[in-house]
Amino acid sequence: MTSSGHARAGAAAANVEGEESIRRNAGFAFVVNMSGAVFTAALTLFLVRALGPEGYGLYALALSITALLVLPSDFGISTAAARFVAERRGDRTAVAAIVRDALRLKVVIALSVSTTLFLASGPVARAYGEPSLDWPLRAMALVLLAQSLLQLIGGTFAAHGRMIANLKIGLSASAVELGTVVPIVLLGGAAAGAAFGRAAGWGVALAVGIVELARFHGRAAFGLGRRSSGTTRRIAGYAGALLIVEAAYALFDQIGTILIGGYIGAAAVGVFQAPLRLVALLHLPALAVATAVAPRLARHERLEPNVPAFQFALRWLIVLQSATIAPLIVWAEPIVNLLLGSEYEESVNVLRAMTPYIFLTGIAPLVSLAANYLGRARLRIPFALTALVVCVAIDVVLIPRIGVIGAAVGSVAGFAVYVLGHLGICRSALGLPLAPVAATVGRSLLAAAVAAAALAAFGVHELAVWEWFAGATLASAAFVGTLLATREISRSDLGDVLRTVRRALGATMRGA
Repeated sequence: MTSSGHARAGAAAANVEGEESIRRNAGFAFVVNMSGAVFTAALTLFLVRALGPEGYGLYALALSITALLVLPSDFGISTAAARFVAERRGDRTAVAAIVRDALRLKVVIALSVSTTLFLASGPVARAYGEPSLDWPLRAMALVLLAQSLLQLIGGTFAAHGRMIANLKIGLSASAVELGTVVPIVLLGGAAAGAAFGRAAGWGVALAVGIVELARFHGRAAFGLGRRSSGTTRRIAGYAGALLIVEAAYALFDQIGTILIGGYIGAAAVGVFQAPLRLVALLHLPALAVATAVAPRLARHERLEPNVPAFQFALRWLIVLQSATIAPLIVWAEPIVNLLLGSEYEESVNVLRAMTPYIFLTGIAPLVSLAANYLGRARLRIPFALTALVVCVAIDVVLIPRIGVIGAAVGSVAGFAVYVLGHLGICRSALGLPLAPVAATVGRSLLAAAVAAAALAAFGVHELAVWEWFAGATLASAAFVGTLLATREISRSDLGDVLRTVRRALGATMRGA
């Protein structure tokens, strides 16, 4: 065989291996995300009822304040390191050196930020006029430290295709948190007890993460006293742009909650946050796909960016997220009443108003991670900052006038700017045609409208058990049938997706 023939054969083998790796990692990522979300949903259902709107509002406010600091405490280091790991995947020595240099930076920054939050918890609680907020914030400072370090550890495993390690980390965090929070709250621990239970879960997860890191890289990843391998400056340089983007996004993601707490109070925070935490399950497939596909867009020395995988993923994520629109709008009241109870009646309108935001959460992980791995972090800055400005401007005007719905309007408008801007970055970097994307959106929204009519036929207020099942079955058939009729999907497409899911699940079970 000629040298060119060998090269073509090697490239073909690499592509097959890449496709199998994407399926396997998508399967692991989905299990990681789903297991965490199931535990989170169960814990949220318990807390909203056990603590009530006031107590859960304090807990949610502490979560939101801490979430503002997660990404600044990371300083963009985890995402930057993941990009360079993806470019060196397969070379354990080089990857260990990147992890070591990133960890050196990370420990100092994360410890500083979490200590500051711990010491400032009292003044922050007094500023909100909520004295009981201080101890939840102190517990969340411990959570912040563990989460920040695990961002780096988990990110490097994802970039290197080691999602099984992230599965172990995620399961340990969720199981310990649930098993700790429930008895503490039942014994009267209130919001502070729930926060310390969360700290216990993330502390155990950090220990598991350190063990997994040591197994994969050995002592090379922990040589904090060694001289830099030369990647520290590159990591820090790319992290600088990511810090701006991720800090802006963190503020954008929590600004509605923060302003609701300031303008209205903790109970309103609970009304706004409770339904959003429950529907977090809906974007888990998007997170799994993005985690598997985006690293394949990095400029690897042997492989070009896998553009077909990106196009395939984007199309199906749009279709999948469109399937959530009808139930969130038409059946918002039955869903809230079933899951949250009558105390959260105001959450019905929140859920409806946030439906476009929830739809966009299915696209955001793919386009934002893709931009990171393509080395386009600096191009993300204008869109992240513009989204934040739009959100804050709308929130400040509308929250005092129409309450929590004002925050929903601000979130939707700002997030639309964010997602469309990142889609533009990917279009430019990958030569992605947008006309097929727009066509997929149009056909998927039509299918969602037909599904909504099917759900409405069974009622929009109270539903019997048979109506839940019959309505869901008819709406699903209407949604898929419309997509088939408009030729957005074909029977062979459905077969391909089912085979991909089976392979991913099979790889996950074999790996586990």
